[in-house]
Amino acid sequence: MAEVQQVPIRDESIRLGQLLKLASLVQDGSMARMVIENAEVTVDGETVVRRGTQIRPGQVVEYSGSRVTPAREG
Repeated sequence: MAEVQQVPIRDESIRLGQLLKLASLVQDGSMARMVIENAEVTVDGETVVRRGTQIRPGQVVEYSGSRVTPAREG
């Protein structure tokens, strides 16, 4: 099982598509939309197909063998 990488965010939550870009798991927004709509992304083990889904610290997003979680800065 892959280690969970923490991705610093400024707000209380972040949209799923933005988190994938910020973590460098996808190159851009269109790729984020594609992999999410293709049901390749899970949040806490559940497949998510809406890129606007709000992700909060503590939730684990998994895509292509990588696992990330948002971490509030400061």
